[in-house]
Amino acid sequence: MLPAAIVALAVTAATAGVSGAATSAEPPKTAALPWTACVGKGLEGLECTTLKVPLDYAHPAGRTIDLAISRKASKDPAKRRGVLLLNPGGPGLAGLIAPNQIKLSQPVLDTYDVIGFDPRGVGKSTPVTCDLTLEQQADASNPPYPHNSQQVVASAKIAKTIAKQCTTSKTAGLLPYISTANTARDMDRIREALGAAKVSYYGVSYGTYLGAVFTTLFPQRTDRVVLDSSLPPDGYTVGALRAQGYGFETRFPDFAQWVTVNAKSLGTTPAAVRAKYFELAARLDKKPESGIDGTAFRATTSGLIRDNAVFPLLASIWVGLDTHTLPDEPAVNTGDNFQASYLAVICGESQWPRSVVTYQANVAVDRVLAPMYGALAANVRACAYWPSPSAPKVKITDAGPSNVLIMENLRDPATPLRGARQMKSALGDRARLVTVDQGGHGVYGAANKCANGAVDKFLTTGQRVQRDTFCPAESQ
Repeated sequence: MLPAAIVALAVTAATAGVSGAATSAEPPKTAALPWTACVGKGLEGLECTTLKVPLDYAHPAGRTIDLAISRKASKDPAKRRGVLLLNPGGPGLAGLIAPNQIKLSQPVLDTYDVIGFDPRGVGKSTPVTCDLTLEQQADASNPPYPHNSQQVVASAKIAKTIAKQCTTSKTAGLLPYISTANTARDMDRIREALGAAKVSYYGVSYGTYLGAVFTTLFPQRTDRVVLDSSLPPDGYTVGALRAQGYGFETRFPDFAQWVTVNAKSLGTTPAAVRAKYFELAARLDKKPESGIDGTAFRATTSGLIRDNAVFPLLASIWVGLDTHTLPDEPAVNTGDNFQASYLAVICGESQWPRSVVTYQANVAVDRVLAPMYGALAANVRACAYWPSPSAPKVKITDAGPSNVLIMENLRDPATPLRGARQMKSALGDRARLVTVDQGGHGVYGAANKCANGAVDKFLTTGQRVQRDTFCPAESQ
């Protein structure tokens, strides 16, 4: 198991001229929602409210569930344009804190009332559970690293147990309705409750797929849409998960180069740092230390290389493990809502392979082609034993206004560039793609002024890059 502080960072470290939808929208009318000061860590300065939405949109007059919503209102009435919905990714991540968590520029904050929300099944929005133990929570997110086919079989037994617990828990009845499409429909209900004719949107990682589904279902109700670090247009599938093994290989050299300058005890060349990774992983496979085994070490590294700002933390963990001085923090059970809601979406809306043999083959291939992380990403998960999807997936198409901006780093370990290109192809002329010569997961808010400027200009003025664009690397 990982120390609690490391777990939190690794999980969250887990988006020509004026666009066609850039006409001025009426200011949102928020009087219908009773806003009060939010209470809780990370919610300082925000207002909160709750909205009831249908559990099943096929029967809108039936049972309702609660959506927890937050707001950071624009403080400049002269510049205020409308509403900007946010999603920080996941699936399974709470979005109520997103207006404080996602670092929007001041011009964007002036232009919009910024709205966060916990997606259905998550956090304070009628949460789901699988009744997972602390050990099962780790296995649900990252099954044990498999070195051979027999270990894939062992992982399958764990996955089957987790799937059974999820689909028989006290919240199992909610699972067929915890989907990206229903979350998109919830977003339209938020728009309606705010009295806005249209809403703009910024989503990162899984939030890109949510945004693409939202603007596909409601093309005339979306204003300006930014998809930062994009999934492919079919969402979070077995292929998207396996791609993280290859993304890791693309991104790791950035961290290795940083180490050669800033943490030389781990290696003075990128090749030496890579060798140190394999050395530590192999040692921890045999004998865990400070609560970290080989799987946790690989998963922690995968999570923390997503952000240059946490390279020092990752290096300090490596040094502690390398010198046997990492403190042994007790693991803290914060509940299984993240894992339960994550599985509800990725398992419940995509068809995953059912045969263990398929996972054995995938693991064997990816152990060779992406040896640092590929076998872990390819291993069997609870999705193999999940009920079949209850509804067809929304097909992303080019039907609708040209009002989408896709931002993508060249070396993204979590949502590699190929997925963004596929999303651009599916959206066609609806979208423009800006690729950026930098590493990490999340483009906006990093050091590249070209990239940040493209997002700010689009959200504040509606002016989007005229054609697909490349932003060169900038000194950091």
